[in-house]
Amino acid sequence: MEFKEFSNLIDQWDQRIILKYNGLGGKPITIILRFISFFGRETIWLFLIGFYLFIWYDPFLLSYISATFLTGLILILAIKQTVKRKRPFERFKDGKIVISERRPTSRSFPSWHSYNVMSQGLLIGLFFLESPTMTLIILLFVSIVSFSRIQLGVHYPTDVIFGCIFGILGFLIALYLTGPLVFTFLTYLEQFLIYEIQYRQINTMLANNIGYLLFSLSVFFIIFLLAIIKTIRESIKKD
Repeated sequence: MEFKEFSNLIDQWDQRIILKYNGLGGKPITIILRFISFFGRETIWLFLIGFYLFIWYDPFLLSYISATFLTGLILILAIKQTVKRKRPFERFKDGKIVISERRPTSRSFPSWHSYNVMSQGLLIGLFFLESPTMTLIILLFVSIVSFSRIQLGVHYPTDVIFGCIFGILGFLIALYLTGPLVFTFLTYLEQFLIYEIQYRQINTMLANNIGYLLFSLSVFFIIFLLAIIKTIRESIKKD
């Protein structure tokens, strides 16, 4: 079987699956899956990075969470821009696909949500908790998040499958390469700080230094703003 023929078979399978499961279960299931799908967005991981940097400084957790996130950002963005696959709702112009969340503007392949939950899930389950049981539970959650992208009409099955595969790859790269590098870099920077570092506790500067408090709040506000900016734009256009 030639590659083109194989590719066409996969594409046909993609179309059958998304047309079958898009909107499955009606509005109640869609609402639940929209909430679950949120855990694949970058917002929650950016909040964690900010938390472990400004609120509860933990160089170990900070290094590996940020390394996993940044590895995926580079990897997934590069693949999206190379493949440039259209979203399902862009392909089916006759309204066959129901979009049940904010319309994404990035390319379809691979799924950024699936990458995030798989890579960070493995990081939490296998590396931080070192628990096979928790890892299995997390993998079940990864499957639900990935399925939500199909049900909501924004990804093909192969998008989420390869998103998970790249998530495994991103986890391994962060575990053995970028994570240790970030940790070493943070440890190096610590020697240049002019104030005493407070490890794994609420940073007292939040209460004692108004400038630090305002700066920290500004960081989290920017993250929140980035999360809702597209929604705000869409609301303005509708008005």
